[in-house]
Amino acid sequence: MKETKQAPAYAHESGARAAMHEMMAAFEAFKGANDARLEEIERKASADTLLEEKVARIDQAIAGAQARLDRVLSEARRPELGGVESPSGGSRSPSPFHGEEKAAWDGYLRAGQSHGLELKAGLSTASNSAGYVVPAETERAIERRLMAGSPMREIATVKTVANGLYRKPVSTAGVVAGWVAETAARPETDPATLALLDFPAADLYASPAATQALLDDALINLDEWLAAEVEDAFAAQETTAFVIGDGTNKPKGFLSYTTVADASQTWGQIGYIASGAAGAFSSSSPADKLIDLIYAPKAQYRPNGRFVMNRKTVSAVRKFKDSDGNYIWSPAPRAGETASLLGYPVTEIETMPDIAANSLSVAFGDFQRGYLIVDRAGVRVLRDPYSAKPYVLFYTTKRVGGGVQNFDAIKVMKFAVS
Repeated sequence: MKETKQAPAYAHESGARAAMHEMMAAFEAFKGANDARLEEIERKASADTLLEEKVARIDQAIAGAQARLDRVLSEARRPELGGVESPSGGSRSPSPFHGEEKAAWDGYLRAGQSHGLELKAGLSTASNSAGYVVPAETERAIERRLMAGSPMREIATVKTVANGLYRKPVSTAGVVAGWVAETAARPETDPATLALLDFPAADLYASPAATQALLDDALINLDEWLAAEVEDAFAAQETTAFVIGDGTNKPKGFLSYTTVADASQTWGQIGYIASGAAGAFSSSSPADKLIDLIYAPKAQYRPNGRFVMNRKTVSAVRKFKDSDGNYIWSPAPRAGETASLLGYPVTEIETMPDIAANSLSVAFGDFQRGYLIVDRAGVRVLRDPYSAKPYVLFYTTKRVGGGVQNFDAIKVMKFAVS
């Protein structure tokens, strides 16, 4: 048993090392090929087609190695079937979901037995739809997997609430302070300017299917099976909404708020820095605009700042150098860390827009302070053995909201002249 428990961790570690070595080797080859391309552009004002294709192939190899590394690390963070993580993140112990509670919940999932479910498992029917609220252990398994599979959940603040609407008061202008002598009068100062932000939770659903043979298999941990089945569907929908969601029956993405030139930005708007060219980076010193983007947020937001972009945009910035001739993009120095751009970590989110005229393809800031994800406590499951016979569907619903909670903490780059 000891070897069986350690094998997955060893496999993940070995796979991460292999992907790291592959990416580092590919990046060294990329730098050599791209240097030759840049030298040829300086001599001839254009690069040889074969050289351009070589750089593109190596760049794709880097992206592929990075994707494999991310996948291995994501799998390593997911809980193993049949157990839960210890608080220290080390060895795993059997699920604490035991006895009558486990038997009652398994009875519903495997055979639809709902008699006494509320009493034995502490479950209840959902107030506004059919189905049962899952046990806390199953809900935590889903949350752990979503945290590992959703890049926005890794970088934003996640809060669990008891109601479908979370209202947060925020200060849009700080309390005024002043200096006075020891015995001088203390004049009254202006109070803070407060705004009330609403974060409604919307329904997110998926319907994983299982055969009755799978459900009859006593060795299958159905809690983890259900969490694994809904993970990808939930994570993909969530990530899209957190970036570009319109706020109607879904979270509001940070790119869906009104954007204005950063110098004119006020509360409720996202400030942008122009790239200097329509649908592209500036042809001269493109890295300078990325530096401008870094310094657009105030100083308190930069220590935890990070870039957010998709892999095509990463491919573009990977070719840039600073004024000293150093590449501004660096691969992750070790497994478990991320690639960096100008010293700040890069989070790749595929739903970020591709570079195009007036696109908002690069974001920078402290997303933990800037974006809030709201989880309504309670995941509902309705067992449906009729709609897709011979399969059994498990209509699974959770309520999620999200939106910007600090408009000063996130800035974006608009690919336009101004």
